[in-house]
Amino acid sequence: TDANILILGENGTGKDLLAKAIHRHSGRSRQAFIKADLGSLTETLFESELFGYKKGAFTDAREDRMGRFEAANGGTLFLDEIGNISLQQQARLLTVLQNRQVTPLGTSVALPVDIRLVCATNLPVTELANENRFRKDLVYRINTVEITIPPLRKRTSDIALLAKHFTRLYAEKYFRTGTRISNQALARLEEYHFPGNVRELQHTIERAVIMCETEEIMPSDLLFSPLEKNAGAETTDHDF
Repeated sequence: TDANILILGENGTGKDLLAKAIHRHSGRSRQAFIKADLGSLTETLFESELFGYKKGAFTDAREDRMGRFEAANGGTLFLDEIGNISLQQQARLLTVLQNRQVTPLGTSVALPVDIRLVCATNLPVTELANENRFRKDLVYRINTVEITIPPLRKRTSDIALLAKHFTRLYAEKYFRTGTRISNQALARLEEYHFPGNVRELQHTIERAVIMCETEEIMPSDLLFSPLEKNAGAETTDHDF
């Protein structure tokens, strides 16, 4: 369908990957998949990046530029980290989604856009329901279908599958094609809580492939990221 989808999940669970998979299996798969990382856009860049601008619209606008909405016309627009935008930006976004048209900066001519919208955030639903932080009318607009990706600690049966996949991936990348992961190493991975989720697992396997001295990754080759040590102690199960 063309239903708007909201993907919920902690950082590193694979929201970006799921958004791409949804597009690949949609009726728009032959059209563009355009991503916008809203968490990295400042107030001044928000409208120019999403809605585009005309030459001369502001000091550095030396030529016309297509916005992400227009670029995704006919395809899928993925708005990542939508929970990080301000209430003012939310109001502007809501207007575009309601009218299905954008007005580039520097012009009064509105352009119709036909997009399938997929959004993602690491905020729990309770935060999105807080009207001091997020507009409820926008939440209802973007989450016709809501998908929650569980953290890796709640799907430990996936760890071995992912670990073997990343081992093959990085063994090929670093010209260590005979490298494999031992059952003992897999058992150690399954005992770990992975506060950094799939992203941390990927990093752990990449480092193990590079540093192991034999063709078999053993438990001693697995070094978990110190970046996540404090996070592991503080991790709680959000009710997404």
